[in-house]
Amino acid sequence: MGRDTIADIITSIRNADMDRKVTVRIASTNITENIVKILLREGFIENVRKHQESNKYFLVLTLRHRRNRKGTYRTILNLKRISRPGLRIYSNYQRIPRILGGMGIVILSTSRGIMTDREASLERIGGEILCYIWGVLPGMKEQKWIHEGLITESLPNGMFRVRLDNENMILGYVSGKIRRSFIRILPGDRVKIEDSNN
Repeated sequence: MGRDTIADIITSIRNADMDRKVTVRIASTNITENIVKILLREGFIENVRKHQESNKYFLVLTLRHRRNRKGTYRTILNLKRISRPGLRIYSNYQRIPRILGGMGIVILSTSRGIMTDREASLERIGGEILCYIWGVLPGMKEQKWIHEGLITESLPNGMFRVRLDNENMILGYVSGKIRRSFIRILPGDRVKIEDSNN
């Protein structure tokens, strides 16, 4: 099985962010360049430059960090791979999940190229869900909300598609006592969802 380029760059960025590195270098391909352009445009990274070394091209990303009032380091960038080579996940434009009520973004591969969930909704086209990206950007207040909704679909990795009472569709995942106790949650169950930007 070939390498999963998208998973590789997500892991590289996430590890660099957790290790408090200022920059991270990733391989330059058409798909990585398109994803990085979205990261830059949406404000998840500060800068990007292309670097050549031994006839190979790399992208050097400058990451964004912050510290809270107590001085403790906190990562601000979160990335999650969704569709994988062995399990492709697709969605039409009406069922693209909302990440943290719209504060995060979904990156899709569509017939018109790589784009965000907002762009796909405007273009009214669906595609393959490549990854989710969310984070706490400088100046954003930490907030939490509790929503109630109905599970409409089970997804891989303990994730679920949930229709909120306001009819918005979001993606949730099992955590805490429910995950540790292996409690099964099925389509049709009503749940409470906590979403936050931290």
